[in-house]
Amino acid sequence: MASYIARNLVKSPTTLGFIQQTGAIRTLSVSSQLNARKSLPDRTGKNIVLVDGVRTPFLLSGTDYSKLMPHDLARQALLGIIKKTGVPKEIVDYIIYGSVIQEVKTSNIAREAALAAGYSDKTPAHTVTMACISSNVAMTTGIGLIASGVYDIIVAGGVEFMSDVPIRHNRKMRSLMLRANKAKTLPQRLQLIASIRPDFFIPELPAVAEFSSGETMGHSADRLAAAFGASRKEQDDFALRSHTLAQQAQEKGYLTDLLPVRITGIDKTIEKDNGIRVSTPDQLAKLKPAFIKPYGTITAANASFLTDGASAALIMPEAKAKALGLKPKAYLRDFIYVSQDPIDQLLLGPAYATPKVLQKAGLSLKDIDVWEFHEAFAGQIIANLKAMDSDWFAQNYMGRQSKVGTPDMDKFNKWGGSLSIGHPFAATGVRLAMHTANRMVREDGQVGLVAACAAGGQGVAMLLERHPDANPN
Repeated sequence: MASYIARNLVKSPTTLGFIQQTGAIRTLSVSSQLNARKSLPDRTGKNIVLVDGVRTPFLLSGTDYSKLMPHDLARQALLGIIKKTGVPKEIVDYIIYGSVIQEVKTSNIAREAALAAGYSDKTPAHTVTMACISSNVAMTTGIGLIASGVYDIIVAGGVEFMSDVPIRHNRKMRSLMLRANKAKTLPQRLQLIASIRPDFFIPELPAVAEFSSGETMGHSADRLAAAFGASRKEQDDFALRSHTLAQQAQEKGYLTDLLPVRITGIDKTIEKDNGIRVSTPDQLAKLKPAFIKPYGTITAANASFLTDGASAALIMPEAKAKALGLKPKAYLRDFIYVSQDPIDQLLLGPAYATPKVLQKAGLSLKDIDVWEFHEAFAGQIIANLKAMDSDWFAQNYMGRQSKVGTPDMDKFNKWGGSLSIGHPFAATGVRLAMHTANRMVREDGQVGLVAACAAGGQGVAMLLERHPDANPN
């Protein structure tokens, strides 16, 4: 299907003109005129708010967090949200936490991290997983619990720890070990030992691959980029944009969702993300393809890297926030999840989810003041933008008469994204929401849209509205 898309997109008059001759990203929207303020309806009857959110610095795997366990990192975020908001731990009704590659010793990491952080043992907690949108699921599950009247005060977040992933014996060895555990006599045990073969010792390593297809996400991204004609230069330029904007936001002190972390055994305080590296077009062009060799366009520089990090957000009804004297960041107004073909459309979640959440809320592209898309790969972002700007794709795959259009790039991921800041799978959703909320204040915006793809061909889009009491700190 990828080649079919490619042929027909070439026939289509759609061209993004993504990069100007200067190498800068140009604005893609048809209009840059100032949007009129538009308040969004409350569907819950509770005016649910994002009070605030925090995250640990996102670090390259194998660096300063490497000696921790995942719940240690999650503990830092759960402590941080309490410290930042001043809400007593004892009044938190429920905790929902995301994790993708789970540590088997702490399978319900929400509960273990909460106990380690000193939350009440009377506060229930559960863990969710939906690949890269796991903390989005944590937040929207919280919205559902609040809307249904079950709870008021919920902490939602996520953690990923790629410095120490579970590596296990293969199935042959596991089966033998289980049988050995049941063997009652010495001859039975000796017989089992005699059955061991060299291939029993080959371990099973975790892979960022689709179970249904067996294909790694990088290979899927390479094929998707080719199908939509995303050139290597376009991808490298977008990656450079991400790192440049992230560095600028870091230097200007805009990343106020970050909380300093001090790790036992390391004589320093970790205060910032360590994957932000501004390179040059020439240096990026020298890198070899990482997945499809030698002709692929995905490289180590235009793909998100393996990251350790954790995040946490506090959500509740607006009335409860006012009663506690809190000043929320944003209203959590609407959301939708989508899924599609996990082989050829694995990473097109934003293209499908964005128009659906806009239609649901009665909005158009020009009503969005702040865009935050998860950057799994530069090629994935460009493919989504080209899909959204294609009449042919809209008619053949989205059930639409005409294209969605594309976001104004002057409003898109202005503080960088997952390519530069990092992508701890289950923690990214809260980071996207917080950047959206804080950017709305700094950029005088009213409505923000978060969108992300996820493994399994799934995706999410969320709408946030600036709260009148919000500040960017």
